[in-house]
Amino acid sequence: MENPIIIKVDNVSMKFNLSSEKFDSFKEYVIKRIKGQVSIEEFWALTNVSFEVRKGESVGLIGLNGSGKSTMLKTIAGVLKPTKGTVSVIGTIAPLIELGAGFDMDLTARENVFLNGALLGYTRSQMQGYYPDIVEFSELIDFMDVPVKNFSSGMVSRLAFAIATIGIPEILIVDEVLSVGDFQFQEKCERRIQNMIDNGTTILFVSHSIDQVQKICNKIVWLEHGHMKRFGDAEKICDEYRRS
Repeated sequence: MENPIIIKVDNVSMKFNLSSEKFDSFKEYVIKRIKGQVSIEEFWALTNVSFEVRKGESVGLIGLNGSGKSTMLKTIAGVLKPTKGTVSVIGTIAPLIELGAGFDMDLTARENVFLNGALLGYTRSQMQGYYPDIVEFSELIDFMDVPVKNFSSGMVSRLAFAIATIGIPEILIVDEVLSVGDFQFQEKCERRIQNMIDNGTTILFVSHSIDQVQKICNKIVWLEHGHMKRFGDAEKICDEYRRS
């Protein structure tokens, strides 16, 4: 018996309104807007995209920059509401979309661990239980009492990844975050994601590395200019993508 469908993307389209000119100040924009002198261009980031994800599947989204991958992930995560169509999700989502977005850069790494834990819905005592693993995984034991504003972007990403992947979430959304740190750390991140898959987590995954996508995912959504070009077996579609 097949696993249940837990993500259903049904005929989703997403429109953004873009101003076609630049303004020197917000005041200038407001004045021209009132006078009707601002021309707005419509940009459809996604057009009539439909697919389903079953529990425990790992689905990669591939396509060139601007194809709509990140917009699709943000729509599924509930960050964006589609202009048309619907997205249904059964289960809790841990989104790795903008690593470190919830950090207070003036606080230390230790303080940010507990702050982010609270944002993710964990109690302080739960976070105390997770804390040793977060420190060990991020490899930042000597920097936990240093303000995060003094961290390199790689250190911030490592800490954020370690926090966001505590426990075994039902659905994990990963957007271009496995390029953090060196090659060994990337492999460590891949192993943690694989462990989640082995424990039943459903993965939605975006990476510039088609090899990484093929290694982690068993299904692929191939987007091109906001349209879905292919959906199906990872190996077949990745091979076709490499040849395109």
